[in-house]
Amino acid sequence: MDTDAGRWVEVGDGVLARRYTELDLTVGLVLGGERALVVDTRGDERQGAEWAAAVRAVTALPIEVVLTHAHFDHCFGTAAFLPCPVHAHPACRAAITATAAAQRAEWAACYHEHGDPATADALTATRPVLPDHRVDPAVTLDLGGRSADLRYLGRGHTDHDLVVHVPDSAVVLAGDLLEQGAPPDFGDAFPADWPHTVTALLALGPRTVVPGHGDPMDPGEVAEQRDALAEVAALHAAVGAREIDAGTAERRSPYPGVPWSGVPRTATHPPEKGDSRAG
Repeated sequence: MDTDAGRWVEVGDGVLARRYTELDLTVGLVLGGERALVVDTRGDERQGAEWAAAVRAVTALPIEVVLTHAHFDHCFGTAAFLPCPVHAHPACRAAITATAAAQRAEWAACYHEHGDPATADALTATRPVLPDHRVDPAVTLDLGGRSADLRYLGRGHTDHDLVVHVPDSAVVLAGDLLEQGAPPDFGDAFPADWPHTVTALLALGPRTVVPGHGDPMDPGEVAEQRDALAEVAALHAAVGAREIDAGTAERRSPYPGVPWSGVPRTATHPPEKGDSRAG
């Protein structure tokens, strides 16, 4: 049984985050009058079962699930919530299909290396559920007396990040477009687009933003992280233009782990004034 039971954090009226020490993960629950929306499902079937039981301790309402993106820690626990609709960007479904086996192998090895064979075995045994409801670019869910807007705002942490906007509570659940307490993960990222996407998130007018890892953030903290991502975007562009080399970019970067070379990650929009700074 999963010993990482998690803790609830109320982030708005009827909007709850659940915090886990495992990977510092944060998932979410939005309660309506007729339905509840679960935001992300944790990293394997065992963890998903704990999360589902925690939800059921709070509400007996019918459930819908939204997956913010295809990384295992956010979506491999979905089976515990079925039967229910599972919403995601179409590229999320494709990414789960293409990468699930590799994610299982990589992270099972990591858990074994760090002395956690139970989690490694649970992950190895998990077969992720593919989402069956398409969000591109937006879907509004009527939860009964309130709505939850599922929005694709652009590329960032991946090419398919969704956010959940709960307008009546001014809360946005952002997945891994934002992280609190640790640097963002650039493994599948689009550095040129990421600050623009966070700017679009801020334009929703949230009072509280729930990141995919770490504690809830206020708009000032989000803007500060957006500005740091803009520094990365400017450095990434400078490397692409051969104005600086990757080593120089790494030394100047506010975050580690940026893929400065390899397949170009080009922007899908014109640069925004004030959205990036030269490195």
